Amino acid sequence: MVKAILVHKHGGPNVLSFENIILPELGQGDVLIKNHAIGLNFLDTYFRSGLYPVPKMPFTVGSESAGEVVAVGVGVTRFKVGERVATVSNFGAYAEQRIVSETALVKLPESISYMQAAGILLKGLTAEYLLHRTYRVKQGDIILVHAAAGGTGQILVQWAKSLGAIVIGTVGSNEKADIALSLGIDHVINYSEGNFASKVREITQNKMCDVVYDGVGNATFAGSLDSLKPFGLLASFGSASGAVDPFSLSMLAAKGSLYVTRPTLATHISKPETLAGMAKRLFDAVATGIVSSDVGLTVKLEDAAEAHKALEARKTSGATILIP
Repeated sequence: MVKAILVHKHGGPNVLSFENIILPELGQGDVLIKNHAIGLNFLDTYFRSGLYPVPKMPFTVGSESAGEVVAVGVGVTRFKVGERVATVSNFGAYAEQRIVSETALVKLPESISYMQAAGILLKGLTAEYLLHRTYRVKQGDIILVHAAAGGTGQILVQWAKSLGAIVIGTVGSNEKADIALSLGIDHVINYSEGNFASKVREITQNKMCDVVYDGVGNATFAGSLDSLKPFGLLASFGSASGAVDPFSLSMLAAKGSLYVTRPTLATHISKPETLAGMAKRLFDAVATGIVSSDVGLTVKLEDAAEAHKALEARKTSGATILIP
């Protein structure tokens, strides 16, 4: 038996239950990991609340963790017992131990700690595909990053600056504005100070943005479109404020032949070789100081509900780590 967080019904943070579970036998290609650090992400709240569907009830929430290999199943060739690894794999992370397919694992270089990996892997891989695959950011591009002081936002800001972009970020408080400024962001907009799209227009002197990275969703969608130049791209990659409402495609034409995409990390890392390449680029960025993995809060696994409450109340900055 191992301790884990189970969800028996959808709802608020209080549905997270700390219990004993029995893990199944290892199957073909499976790897058993002893978790040392577990990453908390907004994605976890979507599955907990029912915004995103789950395959069965009850389930163990969480996707991101780092630890060591303690056993391998038949046919595993890429990993061995004792190796340091990290994974982003839907469900099962909020536990002392978890089973994942070897295709979802990456090896941790010695330069990356368990805490760093659990705090940066999902967010960092998300930033990697947004900046290098969804829209290839280049020197001189003007970009808008929502929730710039959040976990993914901080990585996007730092990495985009290293690529030569002019980065505008939105935040929800003056304290978070200070965090964004400490990362070298060019301009910060506090949501409470008025319409952010109008602020973008002022800052850019009507040039507007080449791309908007929006993990907030419903509350920012319309303003994100209004922040784009003609032929600009909105990458809507999250729904922290709720899902985006249906909209008319003709609106994109009227606003300047805009592009909108809804990418997912799961699609990008579905092939092991692609996952390995993305992780290498991320870990290299961390090792060279381009990206820092800021751990803002550590919480005991059994107190995961309190961590969810803080995350949904926008009271966290940087990564939140659950410790088994």
